[in-house]
Amino acid sequence: MPIRFNVKPVALLFTFGIALLLVLFPIEGQPSSFSYSAAVVLITLAFWSTALIPPFLAGLIFFALSAIFHLVDPTTLFSGFASTAVWLIIAGFVLGSAISSSGLDRRLASIIAPHLTLSYFRLIFGLVLTAMLLGFIMPSSVGRAIVLIPVGMALAERVGFAQGSNGRRGIAVALAIACNMPSFAVLPANIPNMILAGASETLFNVHFSYMEYLILHFPVLGIIKSLLIVALVMFIFPDKIDTSLQIKAVEPELEPSLESGQQKKVAWLLGITLLFWMTDSIHGVNSAWVGLTTAIILLLPKWGVVEPKSFSRSVDFGTVIFVAAALGLGALVNASGVGEFMGQAFSHLLPSSPDNTFASFMSLSLISTAAGLVTTIPGVPTVLSPMAADFAQLTGFSIPAVLMTQVIGFSTVIFPYQVAPLILAMQLSKESLGSLLKVTLPLAVITILLLMPLDYLWWLALGWIN
Repeated sequence: MPIRFNVKPVALLFTFGIALLLVLFPIEGQPSSFSYSAAVVLITLAFWSTALIPPFLAGLIFFALSAIFHLVDPTTLFSGFASTAVWLIIAGFVLGSAISSSGLDRRLASIIAPHLTLSYFRLIFGLVLTAMLLGFIMPSSVGRAIVLIPVGMALAERVGFAQGSNGRRGIAVALAIACNMPSFAVLPANIPNMILAGASETLFNVHFSYMEYLILHFPVLGIIKSLLIVALVMFIFPDKIDTSLQIKAVEPELEPSLESGQQKKVAWLLGITLLFWMTDSIHGVNSAWVGLTTAIILLLPKWGVVEPKSFSRSVDFGTVIFVAAALGLGALVNASGVGEFMGQAFSHLLPSSPDNTFASFMSLSLISTAAGLVTTIPGVPTVLSPMAADFAQLTGFSIPAVLMTQVIGFSTVIFPYQVAPLILAMQLSKESLGSLLKVTLPLAVITILLLMPLDYLWWLALGWIN
C-alpha cells in the first residue's frame, strides 16, 4: 500500500521555522518590529495558503499576534473593518439572500435556461461571457458575483447538478473567476485598477484613458484569459447535461408564484442598485454605500424581503473577518516597512542590462505577481507604484509602461485569499474554496508561460516597448 505524503503540514512547519528565526535573530539594520511583522505575515500566509485551519481563524490569529506584540497601531491593524470592501461584502450577502429567498434567481434562470442549457460547454461559455461583459457596466467584482452566482446556482439545480457535483462546482468556479479576473483589463471595473490609476496620477502625473487601458490589456487579459477559464473548467470539472432532467424541471419554474410581490420588489431594488453602481462616476456615491442602502431596505421589518432575525444566517461573518484580516495584513506590510523592503529586494531581480526587453517585461510582471502573494492584490499598486521611476531607470522602460506591467501581475491570482470577491463568490455558491484553487493554480501557470509572452508581443505591436 503506497504511503501518502501530505506536503501542507511540512510547508507550514518550514514557514514556522523561518518565522522563529526572524524573531530570534532580527534582520540587521531594521527595527525589531520589522522582523516580528515579517514573521506574523509569513505565518498568516502559510495558514491561508495551506488551508489547514479555516481562513477566518487564521485571520483572528493574525489580529491577535499583531495586537499583542504592538506591531502596528490598532487603527491601522483593524482598518479593514472600515474598508468599503468589507461593507460591500456584507451588503452582498444580504442581496444574495434576497435574490435566493424570493426565487428571483430561479426566475432569471428559467428565462435564460433555453439559451444556455443545451450543453454543458454552452452553459459555462455563456456564463463566463456574461460575467466578462458585465465588467463593462458594473464597477464591482462583488456586485457582479451577487447578481450572477445565484442565477448560476439556480441553473445548476435546474439541469440536475447536485451540490458537490462536477457540474455545479464548474459553474461556481467559472463565475467566481469570470466575475473578477477578466475585468482587471477594464479600468474602472476593479479596485486595484483604480488604486493604480490614482497612484500613477498622484506620484507621476501619469493619466491613463479608458480606451488606452482597454486596448493595452483587454485582448489578452480579457478575451484570451476568459477562453482559458472556460477550457480549464471544462477539463477540470467535466460533466454533461441530461436534457431529460432539464425538461422535467421546467414545469415547476413556470408557476404563477414566480410573479410574486417579493420577486418584483427584489427585481426593482436590484435594478436601481445596478443603475447606481453603473453611474458611480456621476453621482460620486461609493458602490459599498449603494449596496448597504439596498441591504437596509431589504432588511426592513414587514416591508423587506430578508427577515431581520435571519441577518446573522445571511451574512457569513467568517468571510468578513477573513477579508478584514487580508486588508489588515496589507496595511501591516506597508506600515512596518516590509513592503518597501520587498520592493528594494525585487529590484535586484531585474535584468542587469536594459537591452533584453523581454526579460525586463517578464521580471516586472512577475514581481507584481509575487508581491500579490504577500500584500494581497489590492496592496500591489500601493507597494510597487512608488518604485516605478527606479524600475524604469533599471529596465529602460517608460514610467507608464512600468506601471502597466503591474496589471499583468496583479491580475495573475494564485491563491483565493489574495482576492476578497473570489471568497465571497464561493461562499454564495456554497461550494468549497478548494474547487477554486484547482483552476487558479493552473491558470496562473498558463498565464506566466503563455499570456505574459503574448502580452509582450502585443505591447511591442502597440509601441509600448521600444
